[in-house]
Amino acid sequence: MLLAIPFPIIDPVLVQIGPLAIRWYALAYIAGILGGWWLARRLVALRPEVATRQQIDDFVTWTTLGIIIGGRLGYVLFYRPGHYLSNPLDILKVWEGGMSFHGGALGVIVAIFLFCRQEKLDALAFGDRVTAVVPIGLCLGRLANFINSELWGRVSDVPWAMVFPTGGPEPRHPSQLYQAGMEGVLLFILLQVLVHNPAIRARRGFVAGAFLAGYGVARFIGEFFRQPDAFLGFLFAGATMGQLLSVPMILAGAWLMLRAKPRQEAVA
Repeated sequence: MLLAIPFPIIDPVLVQIGPLAIRWYALAYIAGILGGWWLARRLVALRPEVATRQQIDDFVTWTTLGIIIGGRLGYVLFYRPGHYLSNPLDILKVWEGGMSFHGGALGVIVAIFLFCRQEKLDALAFGDRVTAVVPIGLCLGRLANFINSELWGRVSDVPWAMVFPTGGPEPRHPSQLYQAGMEGVLLFILLQVLVHNPAIRARRGFVAGAFLAGYGVARFIGEFFRQPDAFLGFLFAGATMGQLLSVPMILAGAWLMLRAKPRQEAVA
């Protein structure tokens, strides 16, 4: 206890006016979507152009629905199917928490393909530019998890371990910060280097594949420090649900990168 760093208590509610509460977690979603929208409008204009900025504006609604619907259904199906099968109306209680990134990712992938089919766009090339901005939201979301004192890490004696208000008396890894750094900052830098390389942009699907594989690897590593959900614990071969769900992402991402072929037209 004496070696643990005090947890910086931050009120999860930024502002409350009567019954209306503005939470950091909600702001993380909003800021992630707005930041991603701002950057994606610039990335789609890189040669070869894959969409117009107006189309990116229109896609914001699609991706928001994909995140919310996919994230919620992913949590229901991957993490607590038994509970929601017995209490189906609880699926609608999103204010009680329960979102899955893997489900949200599937929701966004579906949104990309449906939107591109409607707009007659190249889904792989469009996906390259869109996925390059996703780490913005991932970083902000993990920081919000930290502020909320949720999804904390495993018990540890490292010098920077923290005692979380909701995590019992033992010092724990601040795994939310590890994940913010890996899934957010490092992955963002990697994807920006790739998407700003004309030769890489010419390989349709490569950046999207790098995102899937990069996130999968970062999440897999992060799960070694994160405390598994109490209602799931450790699963096959001691892996967590987050690790098991990340394996298909890594494989799919590697497949996309390996099959990505350069465009025939020149790019600048």
